[in-house]
Amino acid sequence: MAALRIVARNVMTLVNNRSNICLIQSFSNTGTKLQTYNIKSHDDFLAKVMRSEKPVIVNFHAEWCEPCKILTPELKKLIEPMTDIDLAVVDVESHADLVHTFEVKAVPAVIAVRDGLVVDKFIGLVDSTMIKNLVDKLHQDIDQIKKS
Repeated sequence: MAALRIVARNVMTLVNNRSNICLIQSFSNTGTKLQTYNIKSHDDFLAKVMRSEKPVIVNFHAEWCEPCKILTPELKKLIEPMTDIDLAVVDVESHADLVHTFEVKAVPAVIAVRDGLVVDKFIGLVDSTMIKNLVDKLHQDIDQIKKS
């Protein structure tokens, strides 16, 4: 858990000047197609995200958050055709430890993880261009690894 905190330190910051975020009020890789994981525990997160051989986009969301209800299907739609990136969904109400570790102050919050490191992030309901930029950054990193 300490290693996870080191990786996550200062990853998420609150963007309170945007109207498309909700403040938090409480607290399987096959390579054939997008894998969507609903994270069930801290150990599940470590296994499916931090130790994944594939990059993973992590969507921190809450059932009561209206922007989350729009963003999650959009993420799935944009990522679904890809075989080299997975999606993990973390319910902030059920996983206060992960919310604390990644300093999630608002939802929706999305982080991109590759090789156990956070490589990009965004907070709030964003347009598809910003999601594509996050995915493109992961693809660029994958391409660089393949070339070396």
